Formats: sequence, C-alpha cells, structure tokens
Amino acid sequence: MFRHVVMFEWVDGVSSADIDAMATALDALVATVPEVVSYVHGPDAGVSEGNFDYVIVGDYATVDDYATYRDHPEHQRIIAELIKPHVAKRAAVQYHTA
Repeated sequence: MFRHVVMFEWVDGVSSADIDAMATALDALVATVPEVVSYVHGPDAGVSEGNFDYVIVGDYATVDDYATYRDHPEHQRIIAELIKPHVAKRAAVQYHTA
C-alpha cells in the first residue's frame, strides 16, 4: 500500500464555505477514481498548538495508482481553484505501508 499525506495551513480569512467547497469537490473526485483505496480528510481537532489546519490522507495500491489520482485533471483543477488560493503553508509525505 502507498500512502499520501498532505497538510495545509490556511491563509488568514479563509472561510468555512471555502473549506467546505474543497472538501465536497475532493469527495466527488475520489468517488470517480477507482485507484483510490481509502481517502479521509478533515480539519485539525485543535487539541495541540502549532498543528496544521487541515489534513488529507489517501491510500493507493501502488505508486502508479497514486500518480493517476495526482495527475487527474479534476484533481489538478481542485488544487488550482479551491486549494492553492487559500494555502499559506503545505507539507506532504508519501510512504509505503505494510
């Protein structure tokens, strides 16, 4: 299994409507990409100081399956229109799981 984790820190002024639109678009996308094995995302719970604001965790059977999701035109549109305009900081990691 191949896991992709991405975290965002939002710019000041991002609205809950902006985040909801992104989340809705991601859920719709994932429903159409069969290479996605598991996909969860959500806002930080606010338990600890210094955390990022939002996380997305996706699992894929192979690196190639992840690349299919990554390069999907709708995913690229969501990034360009619904994510990047609101991101102050981004961090990501990919790794193989057992």
